[in-house]
Amino acid sequence: MIRLFLTRDSAALAVGADDVAEAIAAEAKARNLALSISRTSSRGLFWLEPFVEVETPAGRVGYGPVSVADVKALFDAGFENGGAHPLSQGRTEEIPYLKNQERLTFARAGLTEPLSVEQYQAHGGFAGLKKALSLSGQEIVKEVTDSGLRGRGGAGFPAGIKWKTVHDAVADQKYVCCNADEGDSGTFADRMVMEGDPLMLIEGMTIAGIASGATRGFIYIRSEYPHAIETMKAAIAAAVAANFLGPNIQGTDKSFTLEVRRGAGAYICGEETAMLESLEGKRGMVRAKPPIPALEGLFGKPTIINNVLTFAAVPFILANGSKAYADHGMGRSRGTLPFQLAGNIMRGGLVEKAFGVTLGQLVNDFGGGTHSGLAVRAIQVGGPLGAYVPASQLDMPMDYETFAAAGAMVGHGGIVVFDESVDMAAQARFAMEFCAVESCGKCTPCRIGSTRGMEVIDRIVADQDRARNITLLEDLCQTMTDGSLCAMGGLTPMPVMSALKHFPEHFKRTKRLAAE
Repeated sequence: MIRLFLTRDSAALAVGADDVAEAIAAEAKARNLALSISRTSSRGLFWLEPFVEVETPAGRVGYGPVSVADVKALFDAGFENGGAHPLSQGRTEEIPYLKNQERLTFARAGLTEPLSVEQYQAHGGFAGLKKALSLSGQEIVKEVTDSGLRGRGGAGFPAGIKWKTVHDAVADQKYVCCNADEGDSGTFADRMVMEGDPLMLIEGMTIAGIASGATRGFIYIRSEYPHAIETMKAAIAAAVAANFLGPNIQGTDKSFTLEVRRGAGAYICGEETAMLESLEGKRGMVRAKPPIPALEGLFGKPTIINNVLTFAAVPFILANGSKAYADHGMGRSRGTLPFQLAGNIMRGGLVEKAFGVTLGQLVNDFGGGTHSGLAVRAIQVGGPLGAYVPASQLDMPMDYETFAAAGAMVGHGGIVVFDESVDMAAQARFAMEFCAVESCGKCTPCRIGSTRGMEVIDRIVADQDRARNITLLEDLCQTMTDGSLCAMGGLTPMPVMSALKHFPEHFKRTKRLAAE
């Protein structure tokens, strides 16, 4: 029996993975070859999708990117036995892009079928939950705290402190909410977890519930992720059937239930309090703080809110101990982060590395530089509200404090690359325009400041009283930073001011006319 593996991740589906699977099955039938195709999670090697792996005595051998037109030639070359072919990448585990990572969260990526509880357990799944069931809530919180895990959604707030606050709060009901409204440009790690390893997210959230005393959880998934929504619903049903979720988990007195909620399609709902408003059936608008959600969150009750990658890191921490996780990283940035390479890049995909890897290593060593072949001009790290890092700072280590000191942020780990053809003044204007469109409108600095920001940048580019308008833009950005209720308005100045600081020549009319 020939055993093939082909991901069901939506990134692969978008480039024809289903068609390739059908073509392979049809060709094998025509050749009277017994074949099984396992639709697994994704390795994250997006530049090789559709990526087909075949099981051989020496291990899995990968081929990609495979099109329907390639299938016959692959069989002719004996690819079902690992035969040589121009699309062969050799043994999958030896592909440098994959081999040189430290995969803790994505350890099962590409190995398991998303909804198989049996395969999940065979690869270490639910070991963390079983350990948590034997510990007190305080002991679980200590493990998470000692690991140094910080929120992977962008803010980098220590997860243990948030969990302890909810644990210590006295209430008749507590909640755990997963913010899966992954709306930042160039990010897809949350989606990969939900589509490829959903039981890991369920395990992490269940551990959070046991730790804090919460008995109900909600996963708020953006409406643009239909595959993730359906997969998470099916995974919840599978976990309940296996008694890893629901009442009296694994015969204990611990109970936890999970529900999926489809997002309302607004970027602002990625902000935790706007997400809570949406979950409660209201318009997604930011709440003023205090009170913090850990004390008065969903329906006014103490609530743990973390994003997908934060919860997904928890099973490893509980199963292997806080030290095993904290041994990775640098400074106060412990563990690993699944970085996501996108934009104008040769090898886009997911790279999980310990904090401390440099931006240049990610963009050049893993990503292979720009897809266009032109020089890198800027890299936006941390989504549409992140700073534009110039190519001169490619040696900067990926670390929360290092990036903050440079006026940038690591955020959710999204990395979008731009080559030297990019107009940085246009990118700065886009940041203000994005804020104007996506603002919930509750606070004046964000709602009005973003619109005024577009107007001021237009005047600067047109060389209308340039020096005065640059001063006005700087003042406006400071007002938005200091006066906005949330990060939507508070961080929009970051890409604007970084573009102005590192690429001032792009804001001069003479240069723009010459470029045109």
